[in-house]
Amino acid sequence: MIDAHQHFIFPSRIHYPWLEGLKPLQRDFSPDDLRPELEKNGVTKTILVQTRHSLDETLEYLQIAADTDFVAGVVGWVDLTNPNLEKTVKNLLESDNGQWLRGIRHQIQEEPDPNWLLRPDVQNGLSLLEQVGLVYDFVCSKREYAACLETASKHPKLQFVLDHAGKPNIKNNEFASWQQSMQQFAALENVVVKISGLTTEANWGSWTTTDLEPYIQELLKTFGSSRCMFGSDHPVCLLAGSYNDLLELIKQNFSQAELQDVLETTATRIYKLKK
Repeated sequence: MIDAHQHFIFPSRIHYPWLEGLKPLQRDFSPDDLRPELEKNGVTKTILVQTRHSLDETLEYLQIAADTDFVAGVVGWVDLTNPNLEKTVKNLLESDNGQWLRGIRHQIQEEPDPNWLLRPDVQNGLSLLEQVGLVYDFVCSKREYAACLETASKHPKLQFVLDHAGKPNIKNNEFASWQQSMQQFAALENVVVKISGLTTEANWGSWTTTDLEPYIQELLKTFGSSRCMFGSDHPVCLLAGSYNDLLELIKQNFSQAELQDVLETTATRIYKLKK
């Protein structure tokens, strides 16, 4: 099984603005913290995903991937607006640990402009990612859906991954508008979705399976299992439960053949992982 979305954080030496007020996460989470969870749940590979707009973090994550048996790929960060982006990406891919770089992500929901993705320099950066065969992960909320949809339409040969199912507002039972947006994303063949981060979009202390199942079932119906993949979002998931809470829900809602896709095949294909 593959966990297609997890993070390592080191607040003892790095400041993460998004961690403010989240006491359970204000300690280091390293491979040693995740390994017992993976072994308990039968997960053998992971995709390590960026948490900061930092090239230093990308380089550190690539080193971690090289040193950690279960990290199969990295979704890092580069400045898509950088005029020297081509050189930066080339240097990353040709570095000693460049083989682990599988994709790029930018936390667009933190940008003041909801149309940040549509800036000409960002669009040019995305074209470069397409040329070198990297994936682009969308981490967005409802505010940025329109820009993400337009961007995916403009780059039909670039593979996009929609993280956290577009961060639906589960705690307020907003379903219909999210459902419509997921149908729009699914209509674009170059977009797949991660079933990740759903527990933290619900009420952390009181969510039930009934709250989450409609969203999981809608993703399966809309995208099909071959375009869905599981991600734990560890350690962020710990704010709303255990590592395996979402994994168990997925196992209960998908057939055995569908689980093969969601828990292995999709991530292997999209991130071009070694089998």
